Amino acid sequence: MNTLSNTIAPQIPKANIGRKKDQKYLTSGNSVTLLKLPNSSSYFSSSKLVRASTGKADSSHDNHTHIPPPPHRDLQHKVISAMAASDSDSRDDRIARIASAIRVIPDFPKPGIMFQDITTLLLDPKAFKDTIDLFVERYKGKDISVVAGIEARGFIFGPPIALAIGAKFVPMRKPKKLPGEVISEEYSLEYGTDKMEMHVGAVQAGERALIIDDLIATGGTLCAAIRLLERVGVHVVECACVIELADLKGRERLGDRPLFVLVSST
Repeated sequence: MNTLSNTIAPQIPKANIGRKKDQKYLTSGNSVTLLKLPNSSSYFSSSKLVRASTGKADSSHDNHTHIPPPPHRDLQHKVISAMAASDSDSRDDRIARIASAIRVIPDFPKPGIMFQDITTLLLDPKAFKDTIDLFVERYKGKDISVVAGIEARGFIFGPPIALAIGAKFVPMRKPKKLPGEVISEEYSLEYGTDKMEMHVGAVQAGERALIIDDLIATGGTLCAAIRLLERVGVHVVECACVIELADLKGRERLGDRPLFVLVSST
């Protein structure tokens, strides 16, 4: 499938953004660009907000990307753009609210990593509700019977989505976490391998599934989840993540399986 939305935000030199102060909006077609000035505690990497992005995809389980930290902790130019899935709601302000609630922590858990912290999103009831609502609006009425959540942050977003669309929630866990009989799928990490497991009998052949995680990076865990479900005859309708680390090109590993993301960060 073709990607429905790509980056169209203009690059505005020497603009820094934080989370709450002095925000302005610039509009261009279906794009809404949110500019912000920094505060002392919360930072974004250069981010592009994507209202709906479908196409090739893949997911990594970690909320970080290995990139050099900004010189002297001063952030370079930052631009956030919000794009709508259709012309009818091209100025949906929920996207900007979600992005502004996500905190990026430099050098965590080790130097050179920009950690995408969703705990600040969870502290904001409005932004958290907006996040769930956007997913529910997309998947309600699509005959999805399974919402498969990837450990661990997929467990946060998956259950409320499943309840709202009338689907069951199936946890996809790391080894030795599930008490019953399981089936496993191995996937590659940067160093070594890991496994993802699901209870035998949790899903049935012919069911339609949504896979949910908080973030897609290099894509190992999302691909493993797809393989695990397809092995037992489940049709994966789509994968959905709150954040995409676009520079790590995770979506390219999903082949023709579609991906929906809210916030794309580079």
